[in-house]
Amino acid sequence: MLSLHAHDLHAPPPGRSGHLSMGSAGGVRAPLVPDSRRILRDGVPWLPVMAEFHFSRYPAAEWREELLKIRAGGVDTVATYLFWNQHEERRGTFRFDGGLDLRRFVRLCGGLGLAVAVRVGPWSHGECRNGGFPEWLESAGCVPRTDDPAYLALVERYFARIGRELRGLSYDEGGPVVAVQIENELYDAPAHLATLRRLAEAAGISAPLWTATGWDAADLPRDVLLPVYGGYPEAFWAEAHEGWAREMRRHYFFTPVRDDPAIGADLRPATRASHGVPDDRRYPYLTCELGSGMAVAYHRRPLVRTADVSALALAKLGSGSVWQGYYLYHGCSQRLDLALPNQESHATGYPNDLPSVSYDFQAPLGEYGQVRPSFHALRTQHLLIRDSGARLADMPLRLPDTGPDGLDDRSALRWAVRSSGAEGFLFVNNHQPHEPLPEHRGVRFRIALDGGTYEVPAAPVTVPAGAHFVWPLGYEAGPGVRLDWVSAQPLARLTVDGVATAVFAATAGIPAQLSTEPGSVVSGGVAVATGDGRTVVEVPAPGTDAVVTVTGSEGPVRLLFLTEEQGRRLQRVRIWGAERLVLCDDAVLADGGELRVPTEAETLSLSLAPAPAAGLRTPEGTTGLSGPRADGVFTTWTVSPGAGGVAAAVECVRAGAVAPPARDGGPLHRASAPVDADFAEAAVHRIAVDRALFDEGGEVLLRLAYTGDVARASIGGRLVADHFWYGPDWEIGLRRHAAEAVEHGVEIRVLPLGRADGVYVDASVRGRLAAAGTRASVDSAAFVPVRRVRLRTAREPDPAGPGYFGA
Repeated sequence: MLSLHAHDLHAPPPGRSGHLSMGSAGGVRAPLVPDSRRILRDGVPWLPVMAEFHFSRYPAAEWREELLKIRAGGVDTVATYLFWNQHEERRGTFRFDGGLDLRRFVRLCGGLGLAVAVRVGPWSHGECRNGGFPEWLESAGCVPRTDDPAYLALVERYFARIGRELRGLSYDEGGPVVAVQIENELYDAPAHLATLRRLAEAAGISAPLWTATGWDAADLPRDVLLPVYGGYPEAFWAEAHEGWAREMRRHYFFTPVRDDPAIGADLRPATRASHGVPDDRRYPYLTCELGSGMAVAYHRRPLVRTADVSALALAKLGSGSVWQGYYLYHGCSQRLDLALPNQESHATGYPNDLPSVSYDFQAPLGEYGQVRPSFHALRTQHLLIRDSGARLADMPLRLPDTGPDGLDDRSALRWAVRSSGAEGFLFVNNHQPHEPLPEHRGVRFRIALDGGTYEVPAAPVTVPAGAHFVWPLGYEAGPGVRLDWVSAQPLARLTVDGVATAVFAATAGIPAQLSTEPGSVVSGGVAVATGDGRTVVEVPAPGTDAVVTVTGSEGPVRLLFLTEEQGRRLQRVRIWGAERLVLCDDAVLADGGELRVPTEAETLSLSLAPAPAAGLRTPEGTTGLSGPRADGVFTTWTVSPGAGGVAAAVECVRAGAVAPPARDGGPLHRASAPVDADFAEAAVHRIAVDRALFDEGGEVLLRLAYTGDVARASIGGRLVADHFWYGPDWEIGLRRHAAEAVEHGVEIRVLPLGRADGVYVDASVRGRLAAAGTRASVDSAAFVPVRRVRLRTAREPDPAGPGYFGA
């Protein structure tokens, strides 16, 4: 039996406070204050879920819709970079208009109830040319990233302009800006970082929290900036060797070590000696770059799978994170309206060649707003955080008596507990990329907490390969009902049809059970004999009707056990005057009195609990809508939004292609991407675009399968998208180019692979890249409309939204 003893820990001591030079000013409503363990909002721990979305790399007309998607993913905070070379491309000329309108973006976030963390730089990176430094800075007679007065004078002027844009939008002023990040990956200049904060505050940039990246044992000014950490499932910046980038293994273990010396290692002369376990008595464990995907460079093109993302996030949450920050949560595109290419490349002295346009990052929300499986997988954790984050934030990490032996140990089961003494959460991760972990048979956990010793579950089970989950201990399921443990993941607690309801997702392959106090009145499920006097109940068939009712001192509490797959479909929205659970394969956006569902499906199923008394309708009435029908505790409707994808006719203009010569570049002499001139010898295909595709107002994706090394898409002779082949189909959003695409069609140029070495792709697709050595072709193409299904109640909608953040 796997054991963890924590009797001597009891409830954690209060966090150290008063030593950090930040936090809300006196008299602020619901002040935001950090201590050494967590962030407090109005005296209550707050565990944010933060999603990185670069507003300046996405069409401004679509910001609001994408922010609604981000919110639907269970996110409550948005982080965004400012890139100096976009806002001051020409020295002395600032641009904060159109797609660079920071103020409009921040106000949109606040209006949707989202907090904002602004990463002001001045060096930001984000795979932006020169890290975001303007080209003119090189000849400005200064030493960047130092306290050189000439450099600081330029930064001061830039910060003053940012301060003007953010005036009145700080949290303490009633706005959404809760945090400002200074610089990025500057690990050896604490005095300069302190200077940058002083300059920012003097310029009117204001927030309760001030942060800086802390990886690679960064030397930060003590108590002036909170260190924020990260970790990725893969690394495009590693060498093109086969297999996994070694240091990424650490992110699939439970550990008190926050540092990751691998992030940005290609930009440092050498990896510095890590501090190991940071001073967690001084700073809370905050993250800003949990890899929810990975970019592709020309020389190294990782393929990130859904479980790679969700298992990493779970491992960090189980390791004690009190701020879950993802990079990049929403993909985007490099700006094409600047005088120089805006991506990092060998041409700019960067070690890695990046695509000229695409910065999709394989993110939960794609470059054109595509909703991916990782979006749903992460949301199951975000539902837990929304429901139990205030408790989790007060629970430090507890490691078992014995655990894995180093990064290469694949035999020991990886697990940990976060506990405040009498209650807690058991975290298990049995997944990592590239090197699968085996199933573990005969697993049962013995966990000694203040409230007693729990043996979970009732009998030994097999933990499947790839499984990763959270189970609660000492869990208050509802008023007057406390559960010893549940072998299923908690998702939400709310009132459904007047009954207190707790919702769980079963762990596939493991019986869903619960244990409660002797003598509890329980109905539903199947009793399990334990011999210790506890009441243990097993749910034989989780689903929408799998309900166990436990009656406590304050009445009955209903426990709903969904399947693991249904758990990934579960969403929680506030609309029509109530909190509601939703089951849907697609993201469900609550916008005022309307539910909106972007979908590629021809038939959409949507289930609600509780159902609105007045029923549902579409804006057109009941066209394409059937139901309602009962489905356990849910009520289900079916919508038929229209036909799905249609094949696109591909005209081959030129079949022959000449492979470019193999080139190496950058300071590390890695494989270089083909240059513009090479595409004159590419295979050329043309795809006509029908105007009717855009009639319904949503995105239209051009989905391509091609054989080749790299490809570019142009419309009317203008580059609009590019792609380094790494396995999945290539998707191009056409809505933003609709008029030109109808007039000119889309031209696709494909180049074959011109080298036999120096390029890495995942082992599962390596054979398909090899075929690109002899062929360059578009193999298939389809137009895939993403329709926006709109649903309202039969009565006038309740316009109440989530409220302005901080209000």
